[in-house]
Amino acid sequence: MPFAQLVIGPPGSGKSTYCDGMQQFMSAVDRKCSVVNLDPANDHTSYQPAVDVRDLVTIDEIMQQEDLGPNGGVLFALEELEQNFDWLEESLKELGDDYVLFDCPGQVELFTHHGSLRNIFYRLQKLGYRLVVVHLTDSIVLSRPSLYVSSLLLTLRSMLQMEFPSLNVLTKIDNLRNYPNLPFNLDYYTEVQDLHYLLPHLNREQTSGIPGPTTADSGQDEDMDDEEPTSKFSALNKAIVELVEDFALVGFETLAVEDKKSMMTLLRAIDRAGGYALGGIDGANETVWQMAMRQDGVTMDARDVQERWLDRRDELDEEERKAWAEESKEMKDPPEATHKVDLRAKNAQKADAVPRGQNEGEDEDMDDLEEMRQFMEKKKDVGVNIVKKET
Repeated sequence: MPFAQLVIGPPGSGKSTYCDGMQQFMSAVDRKCSVVNLDPANDHTSYQPAVDVRDLVTIDEIMQQEDLGPNGGVLFALEELEQNFDWLEESLKELGDDYVLFDCPGQVELFTHHGSLRNIFYRLQKLGYRLVVVHLTDSIVLSRPSLYVSSLLLTLRSMLQMEFPSLNVLTKIDNLRNYPNLPFNLDYYTEVQDLHYLLPHLNREQTSGIPGPTTADSGQDEDMDDEEPTSKFSALNKAIVELVEDFALVGFETLAVEDKKSMMTLLRAIDRAGGYALGGIDGANETVWQMAMRQDGVTMDARDVQERWLDRRDELDEEERKAWAEESKEMKDPPEATHKVDLRAKNAQKADAVPRGQNEGEDEDMDDLEEMRQFMEKKKDVGVNIVKKET
């Protein structure tokens, strides 16, 4: 039973970059992974697709033959793929049980109300794929309350449309340092709770034309509500945030694709959502409940992400550079012994040679990678152990 990620999101959210980075990361943890390009307009991928929809149909051919624009051409191409699903099925058979990343087009119509992409996903599920929708959103939406609320609605609509296990991800989180005056901490935006606190900022943006927040003091905003003009969209804003809160479905993970700890945390969350972490191809084993309660399966706290990429980014970047320099120096001067050394023992030796605190972060990351590799090795032989009660 192969597993797969359905990578969706609006244009510019980083879908192709994510697929490239995730494929490389999975290779580092000894997990066979292939990428399938489902975007007929994506002719410059940073990865090498194992299956490319452009071998079936291209956007240029459709626009010329059907006299359609770019958006209409992509919709038409997905309809063609749906009608010729046998081509995709035969192509996927060559991948065996590889973990598959489906890089989807960015037209939001495809995952909000158009039926072709959803129908393709359902047919993939009938082929035996365990699917998880990974909805990517550029973290720049946090810079303006209106962008953030619009993204919440788009995310909620796609979740209702797809009806698959879903994870919503704020990408390019390392770029948030360009917006230091966000009115709330990062965990407010990722947990999506108490959205009524955002209403004064929406009101200010709509009445003053200021493109973004001007203060980080939310208490000051409440005091200024009576002095500021009221937006004509205030009733609509309130109805929208109440709608999102009533469904209580939307929440966000965070991702910096070049940071392996961020990628590792996200992959663990995806594994839990799709059932990959709960056993082998035959199902769960006797440790299913232990796996479900593993602390390393818990997603990264948004406060830790904020400290890494907002509050202490320069300091932590410098620590990483020192760790990489030390590791490169050790690789240039390898020890004379050629026998294999256990990774944890090797890390212990490095800890004795390097002052405490200088290389701890790199050692922890290496331990995590080795732990994931060992988990992958154990998971290959697990099965289902069922104990029946005597009646």
